[in-house]
Amino acid sequence: MKGFGHFVNRFEETVLAVLLASMTVVTFTQVIARYVFNSGWVAALELTQIMFAWLILFGISYGIKVGIHLGVDAFVRLFPRPVFRAFALFAVLCGIVYAGLLFYGSCGNPFATGKICGSGYVGKMYKIGIHTEDLEWPRWAVYSILPIGMALFAFRCAQAAGEIWRGERETLAAAHEAEELVKEHEGVLKD
Repeated sequence: MKGFGHFVNRFEETVLAVLLASMTVVTFTQVIARYVFNSGWVAALELTQIMFAWLILFGISYGIKVGIHLGVDAFVRLFPRPVFRAFALFAVLCGIVYAGLLFYGSCGNPFATGKICGSGYVGKMYKIGIHTEDLEWPRWAVYSILPIGMALFAFRCAQAAGEIWRGERETLAAAHEAEELVKEHEGVLKD
């Protein structure tokens, strides 16, 4: 499992880096083209929006992996440790159910149709043949990030569930950096 997890890490990091760099290059060249050459590329905004959507959907799963999602857990931390752990596992289960619902909406049931994404939104876009407005890319290809992102999100939630179960991790949310900073700098303001 470590080999597959390492592959997913590298894949997510590479895609996120490429998307972020590409968005920066497209936006920068568009600004230069407009303000220096009084020109521009009509499809630049649409391309940037598509890359941003892909960045978000890849970033969701990567955020689970590195633990940077924000969460409010002040109430559940009042409970004893086993109850708090049960709440954390329930949160993971909710994440998996959410990913499953969005995956099902975008792909349908591949077991019923025999086709991956045949009866869901992505499959319908493929059958209809609609394209994006300015880029003229097939919409099904652009929207294919939804099942990919949700599959990665469910995988990361399952990984987090295992880590929570084994006691290697407390929650899906980020650590309490503000509390740590306050403790770290307690004596700074004292005279």
